[in-house]
Amino acid sequence: MKKIIAAFIALIVLSTATTSWAKPIDFSGGVNNEYQYEEIVFLTGEPIKFTGEVKITEKEKNNQKTVTYKFELKPVDKSIKGSMKKTISYETSYTPKNDKGQTIGQTEVSKYSEKIVIDEDTFELEDYQLSQSEVIDQRPASDFYSGSVKGRKYYTINKNQGKVVVNITGGDVGYENFWGSTETQLLNYTIESTRYIEEESNDSITWEGTVDVQVSDSLTKNLRYSDNQASLSSFDGGYIKTTSREIVSRYEYNLPKMDGIEPAKKARNRGTTKLSKNMVPKVERLVVPKFRDLGGHWAESHISKLYSLEVFDEVSQFFTPDIPMTRVEFTKAVMKACNIRPTLTEEKKSRLSRRNKEVEISPFIDITTEDENYPYIKEAFDKGLIYGDLKGNFTPNQSLTRAQAISILVRALGFENRAPSPGYYLTFSDNHQIPSWAKDSIYVAREIGLVQGDNGNNISPNKNMTRAEASSMLVRFIEILEKDLQKDYRENIINY
Repeated sequence: MKKIIAAFIALIVLSTATTSWAKPIDFSGGVNNEYQYEEIVFLTGEPIKFTGEVKITEKEKNNQKTVTYKFELKPVDKSIKGSMKKTISYETSYTPKNDKGQTIGQTEVSKYSEKIVIDEDTFELEDYQLSQSEVIDQRPASDFYSGSVKGRKYYTINKNQGKVVVNITGGDVGYENFWGSTETQLLNYTIESTRYIEEESNDSITWEGTVDVQVSDSLTKNLRYSDNQASLSSFDGGYIKTTSREIVSRYEYNLPKMDGIEPAKKARNRGTTKLSKNMVPKVERLVVPKFRDLGGHWAESHISKLYSLEVFDEVSQFFTPDIPMTRVEFTKAVMKACNIRPTLTEEKKSRLSRRNKEVEISPFIDITTEDENYPYIKEAFDKGLIYGDLKGNFTPNQSLTRAQAISILVRALGFENRAPSPGYYLTFSDNHQIPSWAKDSIYVAREIGLVQGDNGNNISPNKNMTRAEASSMLVRFIEILEKDLQKDYRENIINY
């Protein structure tokens, strides 16, 4: 987890990795589920799969985090006598750049111990150096990050009979949001092995090899409608939220062909090995919508999904899908869809602060701090999702236009700066109607598949959105957080 948690210590001891966010274990290309971990070892010049248990301890305090991995593994091939015992601790320090909405993470090895036995050989980690640096861009709906890593492992063979040096280079990319998280590592190992010949001390057996590792840990939530099997029931069915986690890995190696400890002069052993593990999905039933005016409506499923997720909190039996959506309704719905919502504790603290200290001033003239929607409006304003007019009004009850809705969602994703330099051309038939302040957002929205033109290729930027239309756009926004990001950060990178 890359979010900074100030003045808080969390200690988690797990038999396998079940952290809140998806993140591959160590820098070894291994995969795991709740009870088993496995990775490929190449120190002998041949790929050998090890499997067993990993325990993870995490500690966080202020801007520091320590993660310790403890492995106990054995070869899958029972004909190989071997074992692996490894304990590695990594320390990460975070430097917030609050004025830029970013954080820099710096990771180094603090403790290490590793001993691998393969038949008659014992490989012991003598030295381990690693430096990883990441930049985390904290956007309203999702955090995005990218990093680079360099490292070196130095192993002895049977104490004084040789050495194996593994140089590690590569990087990682990832994202984290309420709907899921994915981290993909792309690592390159260069392996140099030297084994001394006892009888002739000046001679040695040497070989070199390379391994390219792609590993991706991905957690996602999705919704599925389930019919009620009973006919005499107060409701027909409802939505189920399923949280799934999958880790996949791919090793592509180029090693010498080995005859015992002797490498062939020219022949190479090239190949690919794949690993994968799945966590047991977590299933959660959601509240059941009971609106009486949605039967057969084109947006019925979209509205029902959002209500089940409590993005909408209507208490009436009527949703009135075809009336205009207001600016305040949409803003509140976006915040809830991203799970950016003030907690009761935060609201209480805010009220106490207003009572005991100076009076809080609303950023908008027409929204008081006592308004029931004020916490959502204030949070959306602070995160740059919404702005007022020149007079400082938010006009909360004004009908929402398509241009306004698109701009809010693109800002929530943090993609507003992805538009090209001014001078680009939008291909909609009604380009001339697009407000200048919305052009960048509409360009990006079309590029990422958030919106498209109608049958006449019109975007209708100034048209008021109905509650049904806004619901449909919100569901597509959630799909981007849930599915599109995962595809971009995993399937489009890792060749599994």
